[in-house]
Formats: sequence, structure tokens, C-alpha cells
Amino acid sequence: MNRKYNYIVLGFLLACHIGNAQEKEIKKADTNYHTYAFAEAIDSYEILVKKGYTSEEVFKNLGNAYYQNGDYESAAAWLAKLFELEHTEIEANYMYKYAQTLKSLGKYGASDRWMQRFEIAKTNDNRAIKFADNLNYLNRIKENSGRYEIKNLPINSEASDFAPSFYGKEIVFSSARDKASVARNIHGWNNKSFLNLYRTPSFENSDLSTPKLLSKSLNKKTHESSTAFTKDGSTVYFTRNNSENGKFARDENGLSRLKIYRANLHDGAWKHIIELPFNADSYSAAHPTLSSDEKQLYFASDMPGTLGQSDIFVVDILEDGSFGIPKNLGNKINTEGRETFPFITESNRLYFASDGHPGLGGLDVFVTHLDETNYSPLKNIGEPINGQQDDFSFIIDESTKKGYFASSREGGVGSDDIYGLTEIKALDLNCITLVEGVIKDKGSDRPIAGSTITIMDSENRKVSETISNADGTFILENKCKDGSYRLTANKKEYIEGSSILQMSNANNISEFEIVLEKRIKRAAIGTDLVKLLEFSAIYFNQNKAEILPDAETTLRKIIAYMQQFPDIKVEVRSHTDAKGKSQYNKKLSELRALATVDFIVANGIAQHRITGQGLGETQLMNDCSSSEKCKDSKHRLNRRSEFIVIE
Repeated sequence: MNRKYNYIVLGFLLACHIGNAQEKEIKKADTNYHTYAFAEAIDSYEILVKKGYTSEEVFKNLGNAYYQNGDYESAAAWLAKLFELEHTEIEANYMYKYAQTLKSLGKYGASDRWMQRFEIAKTNDNRAIKFADNLNYLNRIKENSGRYEIKNLPINSEASDFAPSFYGKEIVFSSARDKASVARNIHGWNNKSFLNLYRTPSFENSDLSTPKLLSKSLNKKTHESSTAFTKDGSTVYFTRNNSENGKFARDENGLSRLKIYRANLHDGAWKHIIELPFNADSYSAAHPTLSSDEKQLYFASDMPGTLGQSDIFVVDILEDGSFGIPKNLGNKINTEGRETFPFITESNRLYFASDGHPGLGGLDVFVTHLDETNYSPLKNIGEPINGQQDDFSFIIDESTKKGYFASSREGGVGSDDIYGLTEIKALDLNCITLVEGVIKDKGSDRPIAGSTITIMDSENRKVSETISNADGTFILENKCKDGSYRLTANKKEYIEGSSILQMSNANNISEFEIVLEKRIKRAAIGTDLVKLLEFSAIYFNQNKAEILPDAETTLRKIIAYMQQFPDIKVEVRSHTDAKGKSQYNKKLSELRALATVDFIVANGIAQHRITGQGLGETQLMNDCSSSEKCKDSKHRLNRRSEFIVIE
């Protein structure tokens, strides 16, 4: 056989073998990814990339797998490679994840630019809306920062430690510290041991001792985490994987969902472990916490009706121990991202973790007050609790001002560590929304001082009122309740001005502007103010230039008008009748114009704004061209002054 042909056949068979091997590797990676075995999927995909295989799907899956495991630096690197591919149609969800990973690298400017792209692509997404409403979110977070002292605790291991909860004078937390010796005790999501519940004295009561397992009856060969104990310590709610006989039970996709269980303490042992009725095999429910009166249970879930990857829900605990129907807390709290790890204080403050609200990177801790969720603001609690990585499972005892939270920040012992905290200054959640703006004149665009500004609610009730300052500015306090309000501005010589004020998420509103139009409009050049304003005409006695008492009334109105329009200039044009010689009449009219100008200047109008000229008998109002032709009443109509706008 021809040697060249042999080489061709060999090459073809080798290519087929490599192609088949690659297809198997891709299939293996995809299977691991879609069954949430992210750690194994990452290994498989990265082997493929090293062998030269790249695709949009591989970069997406690598970026998302790292994102789900909280490795935001690696996620950012792979998502950047995704966006560098030619002809890639960037999905909005990956824009958002990339923006989040950039925050975790401290690249807030770049993150904001990707959020702006995300906002354009997903206009109605709550995360986009909240970003657009809080463009100065970093300044607001800074204002809320510096209120805690924190310290890493000696209870932490090289594994993941998180989800602390109060249990009398102890804390109970979740940990993956067990060194598993067999593969079945390793979780494919992150290649770490399964979680168990541990207990240790709280750090404010004594030195923290070596943690011990909470209970053999509660800890099974599944994940157990996130406990909530009743105040008397007799009942616990906790999170566990869906299981049967202590082993994983999986859905049709091979995923073991999370469920909430309840157990009771009898003779020092946790017994009567039951699954709560609102759990299901098709979705997760996790991270329970009790309201201060223990009549409601809050938790995180992706059950039907969820806005994002996980939302916070509440369910009533009825008198007989049964449960009502879970309710979603709504889009003030929940977004299309992750809202999780709720905690309720004695004063009904809700703390929770989220990556959907504007934050510093990864999961941040937020707080709001539950008594009036429509009125109380939602705030990022700031540094040092929040940082560029995941910060979550925050709890605090309001009486001692001490508590705990978990974080994946650098400098810890393990992948997640529990930190002790002491609150130095509480965050003010009394909601006052400030409305700032300016009142301006429509004609001149100048500010208007002394106007009355009022906020009215949807039922036409006055909320607040103030007076504009010398520069036209004002500051009003408004309700924090979302909805439409009417902002009105009034001043005596102006037509009322109003505007609709739309409140959302208790955000302050600045640079609000209301333009007022004067009841009397500015006269055009060439207009006689006496005619325009329908004032009484100014007349003079025969052969006299003195201002008569009835003329003073009109002149004072002219002065008021000129004060109302401070940029206007007027020329007084005085006239005489046809009696007497024309030269005499010319001189008499000039005296009348001068007397009129002097009166106006003497009463507050600047000299440069008012001029005068005498026109004698040159512009008669009628046909009284001689003294014999008309009666004096008709001649009197010509003995007048006009006020012509010249500028």
C-alpha cells in the first residue's frame, strides 16, 4: 500500500479519535454543569480550553460556574473572554454578572458602564431601575459606613463557616469542616464537604470554645444549615437538602433541592423532625428566621412567584402550629437577582443579603423596617460589614449591640468565615425624603424669592410647605411612601405653577424646577402700557405740568409693573392740545414728560429705565386742531402722556 496513503488514513483515524474524545469531554462538562456539579464542570471546561477548544457556550458556563461558587475574579476573567469573541450577542444577564464581578475587583467605574448597558437592554428589570435611581450609590453607602467594629473569630476553619444564629447564650452555625474520606460526602457544586450544624458559646458571654456538633439527629448525610430557634429554645427551624431516610432525594434534573424542617427539643434531644408543608421537590426553601413575636417565619425561596434567582417570603405560623400561604415580600425588597439569608430583630428590622440592589460587590447586607415597608427606606449597611466579596447571614442582638455575619473576604481562615460585630452607631431608618429645587420666572428665567411651595398627596392633603429663598431655592420634606404627589408654587403676582412628583424607593429628589408665569405678561416693544393694562389715562390741566392726584394712581401702577419686570425700559411721551402756539405746546409737553419721569424715579425706578420726550400738538387723538373747533372736554383728551415700551 502506498505509504503516503497510509499516513492519510492514519491522520484521518487520529482526527476522528481526537474529535470523539473531545465530544465526550464536552458532553461530560455540559452534564456536570447542567446538574450543578460546578466544580467538576470547571475542571472539564478548562481542560478543553487548554486543548484549544473555545466557544461562546464554554465561556458562558465557565463564567457562570465561577460566579455561582463566589469566585468573582475568575468569573470576570472568563466573562471578559466571552465578550471578546467576535459576533457574540451579549445576553443582558451576563452583562449584569460581569458588572457584579467588576465590583468585586474594585472596578466600580467599569462596573457602572456595564450596568448602563444592562439598563438599556433590560429597561424594566428591577436591578436596572434601582441602579438608575441610585447613581450616587457609592456615596450613600459611604454615608452608612463606619458603624461597626468587626473581628474574625477563632471558631473558623479552613472550610466554609457561615449562617450563625442565636441559641440562648450560644451560637449555632453551619460548617463544612468535616474532612470527608469518601466521595459521597463531597458536594459536586464546589467539591467541599457537606454542611453540618455546630454550637459554641457566643463571644460576648465567654471565650469561644472549640465548636461541637449540635445534634446527631439533626446532622445527616446531607447539607444542614441556617437555623432559627424560638426564644424558649424548644423549637428549631433549619435548612436541609431534600432527603429520604437521611440520603439525598433529587428532582428530575438530578438536583437535590433545599427544604425547611422543624424539630422540637425533648429530654435534651431534637426529635419530631418534620418537613414544612410549603416545601416542594421542584424548588428550594431555605434560611428561616422568626419574627420578633414568633408568629411569622421568613425565608428565601425560588418557588413560583419568585422575581429572581431567590426571593424572600413570609408565612404565618398559626395558633395550632400549622402554616398559612407564603407571600412574596415584593419588589421593594426582591429583585431579579439573589435575595437571601433574612434575619428579623426585636424591633422588626429585616436584614438580608442581596446582589440585586446597588452594592459594593457580590452579596451585600441590606436593612429595612417591616412595620411600614411602604414608608421605611431600604439601605445598604455599608463598610466594614459589606465589601467587594460575599457578605451575608447577618444577625444582631439589639439589646447588646453585638452579633455576627459571614464573609468570603480576603484575610479569612477559610472560604467563608464568621465575624463577630459590635454596632457603634445604629442606622437611622426614619424615612424622610428630601425634595430640593428652584422656582423661576418664565419670562426672565430669574429665580423667584418668597413663593410658597406645597406638597400635596394623592388625597389632596398637605404633606409639607415652605417658602423659597432669596435665590429661589427650596427644600421640602416628603413622605417616603411610593406614589404620585403634587408640588405647587404660588406667589401673588403669578399664576400657580404645579408639577407631579413621583416618589420611588424613598429616593431624595434634587434639581426640581417649577416655572411660574406672571399674571400680567411682559409687554412687547412699542406697546403703550396704559392701553395694554387698561389703566386710566393721565391728563393734565390746561397750561399745567403738575401731576394731578388721579394721575398718581395710574403712575404708581406703572411703577409696580416696571418693578415686576425689572428688565423693561419705558419712554414717556407727553402731548398737548392744539390751543396756543405750537412752540409753546412743545415746551409744555416736555415739562409734562419731565414731571412724569421725575415722579417715577422718585418712587423707586432707576433713571436709566425711564426717559421722556414732549411731542406738543403733533399727535392729536381727534380732529380738534384749533381752539374754536372743539369743546374743552375733547381738547382734554389730547393733553395726555403715553408709556411706550422701548426695550
